Amino acid sequence: MVGTQQQPLEVLNALDGAKTQWYHFTTIIIAGMGFFTDAYDLFCISLVTKLLGRVYYTIPGSPTPGTLPSYVSATVNGVAFCGTLSGQLFFGWLGDKLGRKKVYGMTLMLMVLCSVASGLSFGSSPKTVMGTLCFFRFWLGFGIGGDYPLSATIMSEYANKKTRGAFIAAVFAMQGFGILAGGLIAIVTSSIFKAAFPSPAYEIDPVASTPPQADYVWRIILMFGALPAGMTYYWRLKMPETARYTALVAKDAKQAAADMSKVLQVEITEEQAKAMESKDESQYGLFSSEFVRRHGKHLLGTTMTWLLLDIAFYSQNLFQKDIFTAVGWIPKAKTMSAIDELFKIARAQTLIALCGTVPGYWFTVGLIDIIGRFWIQIVGFFMMSAFMLGLAIPYEHWTTSGNQIGFVVMYAFTFFFANFGPNSTTFIVPAEIFPARLRSTCHGISAASGKIGAIIGSFGFLYLAQNPDPAKTDHGYPPGIGVRNSLFLLAGCNILGLLFTFLVPESKGKSLEEMSGENESNRTSV
Repeated sequence: MVGTQQQPLEVLNALDGAKTQWYHFTTIIIAGMGFFTDAYDLFCISLVTKLLGRVYYTIPGSPTPGTLPSYVSATVNGVAFCGTLSGQLFFGWLGDKLGRKKVYGMTLMLMVLCSVASGLSFGSSPKTVMGTLCFFRFWLGFGIGGDYPLSATIMSEYANKKTRGAFIAAVFAMQGFGILAGGLIAIVTSSIFKAAFPSPAYEIDPVASTPPQADYVWRIILMFGALPAGMTYYWRLKMPETARYTALVAKDAKQAAADMSKVLQVEITEEQAKAMESKDESQYGLFSSEFVRRHGKHLLGTTMTWLLLDIAFYSQNLFQKDIFTAVGWIPKAKTMSAIDELFKIARAQTLIALCGTVPGYWFTVGLIDIIGRFWIQIVGFFMMSAFMLGLAIPYEHWTTSGNQIGFVVMYAFTFFFANFGPNSTTFIVPAEIFPARLRSTCHGISAASGKIGAIIGSFGFLYLAQNPDPAKTDHGYPPGIGVRNSLFLLAGCNILGLLFTFLVPESKGKSLEEMSGENESNRTSV
C-alpha cells in the first residue's frame, strides 16, 4: 500500500522537477498578453478622462476647460473595477467547477468585444455617451476579472517548483508593458491629431481648443486594447487543460497523462496518472471548518494584503495626472489645447511606467525564486511607506518651483517597490498555497478583495485629494483632505499590509501539494 501511495508523489515530483521547456514560455506569452490587455484597458481610461471632460462638459464662457462632473468621473473610473471584482469571483469559481481551459477563452473574447464597444460608445448627448461607455466598461472589467485567477492558476500548475514564482511573475509583469503601451498609444495618437488638426490653447480660443476630431482620439485609444487580446485568442483555445486539474479534480487520468506527455515532454503512464486521482482524500469545501483550520489565516492574509496594497496602488495610478498638475509638472489646463493636454498627461505616465513600473515587475521575475515571496512583500510594503512619507512630510518643499523632478523621482520609487513588492507577490502567492480544487476560487476571492481596495482608492481619492480650501477644489467636488494628507493615509495602508503579510506562508521552492496540505492528507491515508 505504501508503494501505491508513493506513486502520485512521483508523478507530481516529475512535474515539479521538469526542466524549463518551450511550452512554459509560450504559456507566459499566451497568459501574459491577457494581462497586457488588462492593464492597458484599466489604466488607459485615466489618460482620457480630461479629454472626455473637454469634449462633453465644456461650459461656454467658462474661464477653465470642461471637466467630468465628480459623479461621472468616479463612475467612469470605477465601473470597470466593479466588473473586474464580479468577474474574479465568478470565473474563479467557474475555473474550479468546469476547468481552467473551458472558461479561459470566454474571458478573452469578452475583453476583445467590450474594448471595441467602449470605443464605439454611442449617443448624441453626454449622458448617453457616458452611460454606454460605463456599460461596456463594466463587462470589459468582468472579462478582465476572469483572467486573474485563471492565468495565475494555469501558470502555477504548469510550472516546476524551482522557477514557478518567476513564471507567474512574468505573466503578471506583462501589466507593466500594458501600462507603457497605453501611454505610448496615447502619445502617438495625440501627436498625429495635433499635427493634422492644430488648435490653440483654451485661454486663447476656448471653442477652437477642442477640435471636433478630438472625439475620435479617446475612442481610438480605448479600442486599441482589443488588438493584443485578439491576437492570442486562437492559442488560448489550443491550450490543453492543466494536468493537475484533469487528474486531481476532473478525475480523468488518461487525459492527464496524454496532456502532460504532450506539452511538457514528461513521460507519464495512465497508471501513474490514475494514482493521482486518490491523492487528496480529504475533500473539504471552502466553507468547512477544516478549510478554516488549514487555510483560514492564509486566505485572510492574501485578501487583506491585496486589499491594502490596491488602495494605495490604484489611487496613485489612476490619479497621478492630478499629482503631476499639483506640483506643476503638467501645466494648467487652460494653457493647453485638449489634445495637447492628453499628450502631456500620457508623456508623464509613460515616463513613470518606464522608470518605475516596468523595472519593478522584472526585478520580481529575476529575484522571487532567490529571495522568496515573503521578504519581497515585506520590503516592498516598507519602502512604499517610506517613500510616501518622504513625499508627504516635506510636501511644501516638493511643490516649490524647481523641486518637481525630485518629487517625480520619489513618486517613481513608490511604484518600483510596489511592483518589486506586493503588487506582484499578492498575485503570485494565492495561486500556490490552496488545494487544486479550490485554487482558482481562492485566488479569485483574494483578487476581488484587491479590487475592493482599487474601488476605495479610485473613488475615494477623487474626493480625498481635493484641496481643503473650497475655493481651490476642482469644479463640482467638495473640499477634501489634500494630496499631502492623502499620502499619509496611503502610507498607513502600506504599514497595515506589511503586518498582514505575516499571515501568509513562504512558498519558495515548495511543491503546490506541499503548500496546500494535499501531501499531508496522503501521508495520513498511508
